[in-house]
Formats: sequence, structure tokens, C-alpha cells
Amino acid sequence: MDNIAGNLILIGLMGAGKTTLGKQLANKLRCTFYDSDQVICERTGVSIPTIFELEGESGFRSREAMILSELVQKKNTIIATGGGAVLQLENRLKLQQNGHVIYLHAQPEVLLGRIQHDKNRPLLQVSDPLAKLQELYTIRDPIYRATAHTVMDVGSPDSAHTVNRLIRLLHPPSQQLSLL
Repeated sequence: MDNIAGNLILIGLMGAGKTTLGKQLANKLRCTFYDSDQVICERTGVSIPTIFELEGESGFRSREAMILSELVQKKNTIIATGGGAVLQLENRLKLQQNGHVIYLHAQPEVLLGRIQHDKNRPLLQVSDPLAKLQELYTIRDPIYRATAHTVMDVGSPDSAHTVNRLIRLLHPPSQQLSLL
């Protein structure tokens, strides 16, 4: 990761593959991986739906901002953020200033196909999850694009192919052979 300033930070809607791709990238690039949602769960000892239930979305977002402040200070890491991490300007600035931000972009219909049975998505526990994802997409897509240094379409279900595309994007051809 030597040609990336700071860290590699993955943003995007739920189901975009931030955790899956982040773990695979960290393995290939031999660096540390953090999922901000997972760190929050480890620190609190409860699930994200429980935090939402007890503290509401604003309580969760406050915890998320604290964890992101800590994670972006680390070096040579890949960080998967929660889908709503970019909603706070303070978070967006932290991410942009402390690494290379990649927006993992996919259409709501694709995302729903990936996560429709996941009960750990509190924002999707509604009667019409596709409508909710479309609403989130409409609000967040411009924010993701404005925050990201790079936008990568991740509509393909082949995560290994997407990881290799990300590596090619981030490293000049002369460095690729040593990483693959």
C-alpha cells in the first residue's frame, strides 16, 4: 500500500461489499482490516440493531464518529465504514484527510438481492426495503461521490474480480505482479 497516502477507506450503501472486499484486499495487500461497525459492536458488547433500539440512529452515529476518529489515525489499514458514516461532515473530512476513499457503488436492486434476508440491517426492517434502499441511495449517492477519491462499480457478484480491479486501480502496473 506504499503509494496510497494513509489508509484505504471503503464507503457505500449497505450490501456494497465494504467488509467482504475490505477483508480480501487486506489479505492481498498484507495490511490490517477494520470494519467500523464491527468495532462498535465489540466495544459496546451489543449488536447494531440493539444500539439503534436503545439509543436511536443519532446515538449510533455519535459512537460511529468516535470510532472513525480512532481508526483513521492508524496506518497501513483498510477501513470499511458503515453506510451512513458519510452523513456527518466531520466524518467525511476525517476520511478524506486520512486515506484514499473508495465509493463502492451498486444500484439499490443489486444491493437488496445481497442483503434482503439480513436482519442486522435496522434501516431495512420496513415493509418495503427496496423503497428504503432507493431513498437512501438518492440521498447518499451524491455524498459518497463528493467524499470519494475513486468510484468503483461493484455490481458484479464476483468479489475476487472486484478485488483485482481495485488493486490494478490503486497500484501502477510495475507493482502488480508482486501483489497478486
